[in-house]
Amino acid sequence: MRKLGIIGGMSWASTATYYETINRLVQKRAARMASAPLLIESLDFSQLYALTEASDWERAAGVLAASARRLEAAGAEGLIIGANSMHRLYDGVAGAVNIPILHIADHVGQAMARAGTTNAALLGTRNVMTESFYRKRLVAHGIDLLPPNMANVEILDRIIYDELMIGKVTREAERRMKTIITATAQEGAKAVVLACTELNMVVDVDANVLPIFDSTCIHCEAAADWILGQAVEP
Repeated sequence: MRKLGIIGGMSWASTATYYETINRLVQKRAARMASAPLLIESLDFSQLYALTEASDWERAAGVLAASARRLEAAGAEGLIIGANSMHRLYDGVAGAVNIPILHIADHVGQAMARAGTTNAALLGTRNVMTESFYRKRLVAHGIDLLPPNMANVEILDRIIYDELMIGKVTREAERRMKTIITATAQEGAKAVVLACTELNMVVDVDANVLPIFDSTCIHCEAAADWILGQAVEP
């Protein structure tokens, strides 16, 4: 098996999900006692959230690039960034190392294309929903995305940053997510992308009015494939 590095801590809750899910997938596919060979650097997210100014993002890019270099030096043969929003910095981080980084949005787009999905709504943090860095990757796979509902942007930011990223799960958040997804279907979406690595904590992906593409699960599947030496594109 190949050794994978995870740039984590963004948040610790989703990094824990990555660790467990990747290991369960590898164990299922490889051997009963198999464990995934992983290197994890858990960054201090208090220094990396709510970034607004260009200087903030430039500083964050330096933090992630340095983490990627440390993981490469420690023996990682490939990397993942365990956060959707931080893929805004993907190009700079990828340019800092000589090993591949599996882009979460590309693998989500692939999964949607395989399923024949061509229309969806994107749910995540503000920058994922409103900026182009994530949306253009899905569009490149033939996905037509609904414009962001700004009222939902405000609600999602509160749920994600004030609750999920500190490991807090409430029934109210679950109800709000179900309402948002139902309204999204009424707006014409044929599927939903959970483009935040914590949203699956409050969304039952198998019990909604629309097909749900869980970016965390899809990213973990791609990671397990890569670890086991199976073909992973791009």
